[in-house]
Amino acid sequence: METEWLNWSRRLAALAQTGLSFTRDPFDRERYEEMAGIAAHMLARLADLPVEQVAGLMAPEPGYATPKVDVRGAIVVEDRILLVQEKSDGRWSLPGGYADVGLSASENVVKEIREEAGLEVRVDRLYAVRHKAKGPYDPDLRDFYKLFFLCEPVAGADVRAGFEVADARFFPPGDLPPLSTARVAVRDIEAAFASREGGPAGVLFD
Repeated sequence: METEWLNWSRRLAALAQTGLSFTRDPFDRERYEEMAGIAAHMLARLADLPVEQVAGLMAPEPGYATPKVDVRGAIVVEDRILLVQEKSDGRWSLPGGYADVGLSASENVVKEIREEAGLEVRVDRLYAVRHKAKGPYDPDLRDFYKLFFLCEPVAGADVRAGFEVADARFFPPGDLPPLSTARVAVRDIEAAFASREGGPAGVLFD
């Protein structure tokens, strides 16, 4: 779970971004710019990063500030689940990543699995929608909704690691490798097995 200070700082940055997008008053603009600077300094202190780096990550976008979307696909074959090894930390995750503009959530996850594991799949169902800030994930300066889909291979289950990842393999639930907890938690993998077995009913959400 993320700290209250991180949540407040990120919320302050979002309010500043929204205000800068819609205000027409030059004095309000100055106030929102100052608010954005304060939020960047708070986040930099919390993350122990240079304020310039944080400001780059939190660069204002036009319009109302909204969470980013992360999509992940779970493929279970013979009681083993597909995981990919991230190059950034050497740990393992369900294949996926940022959702691209112009594609639906399911189209995004199909694309990510093809690119990271060389596997063609069809999306069976959405099994969980998680708010990253409220889950057992690494703290993040940005705000995310995480969408988890259960998928099925359509042309065999022979995987090959794409250039974005270091490896791609199937693992039994009782012998998982070290997970990249910035991206996935044990509960997300357990929920995939439970969904495939027919329970719990409905979509898990925060």
